[in-house]
Amino acid sequence: MDKHFTTLDDFLGTHFIYTYDNGWEYEWYAKNDHTVDYRIHGGMVGGRWVTDQPADIVMLTAGIYKISWTEPTGTDLALDFLPNELKLHGTIFFPKWVEEHPEITVTYQNEHIDLMHESREKYATYPKLVVPEFAQITYMGDAGQNNNAVISEAPYAGMPNDIRNGNYYDDHYQRLNK
Repeated sequence: MDKHFTTLDDFLGTHFIYTYDNGWEYEWYAKNDHTVDYRIHGGMVGGRWVTDQPADIVMLTAGIYKISWTEPTGTDLALDFLPNELKLHGTIFFPKWVEEHPEITVTYQNEHIDLMHESREKYATYPKLVVPEFAQITYMGDAGQNNNAVISEAPYAGMPNDIRNGNYYDDHYQRLNK
């Protein structure tokens, strides 16, 4: 995708893959002005995926965007995207229970909201594990807003490379060979 980001509308509908400096790989989609979808391909909670996560999405200045949200797990996130520079900075605030029991969250969260709430109440939430990291954007795609095909299945080994190599979506940003 060869696009220069200036407005919030330029950002909305964009699909990203990025790798944090610590090696964790994430896939993230700005579904609309208040919702994000994502898959986690590597790191402490690799294998987790979420759709329709409410988020605060704003443009700080031309081409720079801040997104923040709190998950049902109690994890807080703040992401600063600089897509014109192919980088971002993210800070993840993991509750103690996620640090100690990450396997509970490695699922399609939308089907296990009650389990996330139950775990948040059952286990310690403090002190939080704060993970501030820079990341390099390795893929950007113009999926359009509210495209439910972007994040529609669990992550699998090699998925980010399939996407980057053009072997996952068709010209209309729908799943190939589904």
